[in-house]
Amino acid sequence: MRYQISGKQLDVGEALQTHVKTELGETVDKYMQRPTDATVVFSRTSHEYVCEITVHLSTGLTASAAGRAGEVYAAFEACREKMDKQLRRHKRRLKDHHRERVTPVEFDAAGLYVLAAEDDETEPDGDSLAPVIVAEMETKVPTISVGEAVMQMELSTKPLLVFRNEKHGGVNVVYRRDDGNVGWIDPRNIK
Repeated sequence: MRYQISGKQLDVGEALQTHVKTELGETVDKYMQRPTDATVVFSRTSHEYVCEITVHLSTGLTASAAGRAGEVYAAFEACREKMDKQLRRHKRRLKDHHRERVTPVEFDAAGLYVLAAEDDETEPDGDSLAPVIVAEMETKVPTISVGEAVMQMELSTKPLLVFRNEKHGGVNVVYRRDDGNVGWIDPRNIK
């Protein structure tokens, strides 16, 4: 597994890097056979250290976790424990409910735009102003099953996931509802 360990305005020494590689390697190897790479970022906010870990798996899934503590090693341990819990749940779901994927997940490229929040401003002629694009980048859209999409969304702790349904090839969305349940949008099911 490849590691990228860095610090935001923080010196990450050899001892910490060795500790991260050893402990994170054990955690990931315990649950996943083929992890590809891990990104670990340490930062500091006023009085506490923050550790953020993102692990990419060969199946195309991405797990991420964050931890905070008064010391840098304690922040890493808090983050590692959250990662351990996510990977354990993910493996249990795969074992219990889903077939094991033998081929890697296919990804399609898609545009991703971040728009500025709307203001109540209007142009002098009365038309509303077009939204300002804050960021424009490319993202990847995986071709996976609905169950795998839900797992991916939960592992990444994001509120929604856009994916291509491997059954019919159409674009679908799974999202976290306000009541805590997961919603699934499949345009093909709308009549």
